[in-house]
Order: sequence, then C-alpha cells, then structure tokens
Amino acid sequence: MTEPAANRKIRNQADIRALEAATAAGFLPVASTWELLARGRDLFGDRLAFRFLETGMPGGPSADLSHADLFARVTQAANLFADLGVGPDDAVAMLAPNIPEAHFALWGGEAAGRACPVNNLLNTDHIVDLVEAAGAKVLVALGPDPDLDIWTRALEVRDRAPGLNAVLSIGGAQDGAADFAAAIAGYPADRLTSGRTIRRGDIASCFHTGGTTGAPKLALHTHGNELHVSWSACLMLDVRPEDAAINGFPLFHVAGSMVFGMAFLAGGASIVLPTRLGMRHPDIVARYWEHVAEHRISILPAVPTLLATLLSRPVPETDMSSVRGLIIGGSPLPTEMADAFEESFGIPVRNVFGMTESSGIIAMEPFHASARVGGSCGLPLPHTEVIAAALAGPDGVDVSQPMPAGVTGVLAARGGHVSPGYTDPERNPGTFTDDGWLISGDLGHVDENGYVFVTGRSKDVIIRGAHNIDPAMVEEMVNRHPAVEMSAAIGQPDAYAGELPVVYVALKPGAAATEEEILAFVTPLIAERPAVPKRVHILPDLPQTALGKVFKPALRLQSIERVFGEALAPLRDDGVAVTVTGQQSAAGLSAHIALSGADGAAEERVRSLLRGFPVDYEMEVSA
Repeated sequence: MTEPAANRKIRNQADIRALEAATAAGFLPVASTWELLARGRDLFGDRLAFRFLETGMPGGPSADLSHADLFARVTQAANLFADLGVGPDDAVAMLAPNIPEAHFALWGGEAAGRACPVNNLLNTDHIVDLVEAAGAKVLVALGPDPDLDIWTRALEVRDRAPGLNAVLSIGGAQDGAADFAAAIAGYPADRLTSGRTIRRGDIASCFHTGGTTGAPKLALHTHGNELHVSWSACLMLDVRPEDAAINGFPLFHVAGSMVFGMAFLAGGASIVLPTRLGMRHPDIVARYWEHVAEHRISILPAVPTLLATLLSRPVPETDMSSVRGLIIGGSPLPTEMADAFEESFGIPVRNVFGMTESSGIIAMEPFHASARVGGSCGLPLPHTEVIAAALAGPDGVDVSQPMPAGVTGVLAARGGHVSPGYTDPERNPGTFTDDGWLISGDLGHVDENGYVFVTGRSKDVIIRGAHNIDPAMVEEMVNRHPAVEMSAAIGQPDAYAGELPVVYVALKPGAAATEEEILAFVTPLIAERPAVPKRVHILPDLPQTALGKVFKPALRLQSIERVFGEALAPLRDDGVAVTVTGQQSAAGLSAHIALSGADGAAEERVRSLLRGFPVDYEMEVSA
C-alpha cells in the first residue's frame, strides 16, 4: 500500500509536479473512506486514533480509541445501518457534536450508503428539509445532555420526517430510540455484511452549505472527492503517526470531518476531541496551551478567531516544543495577524482555502514551504487545477479565459476534489460547469509560482469565523417587517470573527421603525444564530445599480469607513485628525487613512488598532 510521502516532502510547486509525475498511474491508495480506515487498522493498529476529553480541564478524564478500534466500530455501524434499510442511495443523518460516536456514524454511514451530518443550530424546519432532501432512513443524534439540547430537536425531526426508519440515541436508549452503542455491538467488526463493493465514484456524503432560503442546498461528495482531499492534505502537511492535533471543528463542517479529520487518520496521527462543546468550551480555550503540552500536540488546526484570542493573552511558559505548525482556514487570514503569531509563539502558520463544494480544500500552504507567502492561501492540491477566470458579463465567468499570472479574476478549481454537484441539479449552474470546473465565487489571482491569492468575493456570502452565512436568508426575514421596503445584508469587517452580519434597510414611504425594533423583530426568525445581524442601519435609500439591484460594494465601503473610524477613535482622543475613505479597485476593497497632526508613533498605533481586520489599507501621515 502507498505510504504517506515520508521521503517526499512537499515544499513548492515543483515538488507537487514531481509527485504528480510519480503518481500518474494512481494517486489514491484505496477506493473508499472505509478502505482508508481499514488501511489505518492494518498499518497503525493499536496506535491512538482519538482521545475524547470529557472535561475542559487539563488532566481530566478522557477516553481513548485506537485505529483498529475505530475501524471496528465504523464497520459495526455500517452493518447496523444496512440492516435498517440503508443502501447506496440512502443516507444516515447525524445530529451530534464531534465525538467518537459521531465518527462511527459518519464513516459507517458512508460505508453503508451516504452520510449527512447536520448543523444542530439550524431550526427544526431546516433540519427536516435537509434530512428529507438527503433521503435519510436513519438519524443518529446525541441524547439528552446538560449543555446541548439536540435530543429535543431530534424527536421533532422524527415526528416530521416520514422517510426515517429509525432514530438512534448516543448516550443511552431514550423515548423509544435504541442506544447507538448497544445497537452496533452485536454486528461483525471486520467486514461489510452487505457485501457492498464501494467505488470511488459512489456518493459518500451530502453536506449542507451556506444558509438556506427554503429548499435545502446539499453538496454531494464522492468517495474519490473525500479521499483526494484527505490524502492530499496528509501529504502536504506531512502527517505522521507520531503527530497529534486538536480538532474542535463540528463534523457538519468539512474542516472537522475531512481537513482535520480523515486527513490526520490517513497518516496514522491521533486526534484530540475537546469535549462535546469543542472549542466553545471556555476551559479548552482558557487552558489551550496546557492541553497542547499535556497531549503533545504537534499540529494546531485553527480559525482566525482562535488566533486572535491567543494573541490577546500573554505568551505562557508552557512547553510548546511538540508543536511544528499551525494550519488555519475558515475565513481570510490577515497577514499581520499571522506575522504577530509567528513572532510571539515561534510557530509557523500555514493557510488553507476551500469550500464545501471542493470537499474542503482548493489550495493550502505546505508545512515544509521555506516560508509563508504573505497574503496567499497556498498551492493547489496535487492533480488539480486552479485558475483566475475572466468575468463574462455582470454575473458570468468564462473558464476558457484564465487570467495571466497576478491578474485578478474569479477563482475556479477542477480536479478529483470537486463535488459532482448539488442534490438538486437545478442549483448547479453558476457553481458547477459541464466540463468539471467549480466556480468559487471568490476574486483572486494565481502568481507565477502557482500560489493562490484570495482578494475578495464575487458572491455575497458572509464568513463569520468558519461559518458561512447566506445574506439572502437574512434579508428574507428582515423584509418581513411591515415597515421595511428593502434590505441588504453584508459582512462588516471584524478583528475577531473576520466578518459580522449587519443589515442596511430602506423603509417604505410613510412607514416608521427604529433600528432596535427591526433587530428585535428579525432575531427570532433567523434559523442560524450566528447569522443574526449585529446591527441594523436605516438609510433613506439603498445604493442601486442601473438595473435596480442593490449595489453592495457601496455598503461595504460605508461599513469599512464606519468600523475603521470607530477603531481609530483613540487617536482622535489624542488630538489626531483621522479621515477614513473606503476604496474599490479590481483587487477588491480597501481603505485610505489620512492622519493629520500625528507624531512619529501614529502609524504604529494605527497598525496596532487595526490588527486582525481582514481589510487592506494605506496611510497618509502629516504633522
């Protein structure tokens, strides 16, 4: 069997080309995620695969699972699901945090049919829509828990999704639902009793993406898609059996399941699962470096919000010698934040860029790169293509016209990681092309060394931390207010979360409402809590294009000016005149900052006050 390229360290595009040439006859070592776990059983056996922390305190109780045990539990789950009627075209839906049992259900669901992990923060209507669109016959959910109220929602879904044959409870039998662990215990752990032969082109899963506006939007992944991303990440991160990582991402997010899940299992590494609350557990974040030292963590998966939190605290004296790098994704990474982290902690930072429709990764920076390329999210995965495609009209993209190196276009990807499309094929146009391209919706360019740069978004998706928010969903709810004529939701720059959702509103003629009243009205209507707007701004009119569409770039410029102006208020308090002007160019949105009456330390103060904001800026200083 193919081993991780221990002697083929990937540092640059030339190394990727050499790997592609060496693996032209066959890049992937197996045909399915189930076989990849079987490979892990054979190669890594009793080595640790998962360590589940039961509390957030260092030294607290934990439960360990080996690679051999993981394969056995996954296989037993697959055999149970097959007995419950799950076949290749059926799904196992999941409402559970990132805990070992959820992995049994996820990978077991893929071995029996398809897996469909669902965000438990969605409202019941949306969950039911997703379960039905996936064709789920089984739902596996976390039972009653003092911190997570998932079970109540699972029972509501059971009552409203007639296609479900069974609901299984993690943590004990409940309300007529069998205990998941007890149910799988009696099944064979070494083979699929269905006799199924899984092929790379078979559908493995369906992951929901963005926000929903009624009909679910589920991206399909083949086994080949998930293997391509997991194996590529394993190679580019040089994952080894002695590695350990903290994975606090949810499994309904491709980062939790693929990028920092299966990719690490493929290399024989161990994964620390930080309680049922993941990184939301306050003790996990507060005692982060103590956990790193205790579990000898070598790779730190993160999002910019975690980096911002760690940078806001004094550098601890805890042993960090096990750490060889941090990999970050989820939202754009400010270069200054990455520089500050590397300078403070001495840990290399590497970026990753992807989306659900690419099974998690489009490009990533290799751990063995000589240095981080500022502003870049890395190199395309092996055996894939990434181009900056030319814009064709107001809403179109021409993938037949890739832009020259360094010239901005709409980023598009093609390769074994690209989803075959959505469960509803009518939603494919504009995202998937007939010749295999995935249109990312992100503006960017590819430089002469193959590095990919994201400079903006042609789509309007708001990225709060690692959470994608569909502005149309927010706008639909705001527009239900009887006084609202029109609304536009955008991402307001934020130093911690990257972006926060805010809404600009124009009222109907003669109508009256306050910003606070509209916010109070819409808050209970938003299905995803992270999508609830932080602020509502009422304007006389919303800026529009000649075709009558809301011109959101103008609102984003207003937002940049407002947020930067508020952040730089301490300078004004010291007598410095500050003027912030939003700017738009082909490279994206930025800010021009003019300082008058400033001393020599003003520029450094600006950099300090604006550290973390994902917006480029230039300064003009006068005495």
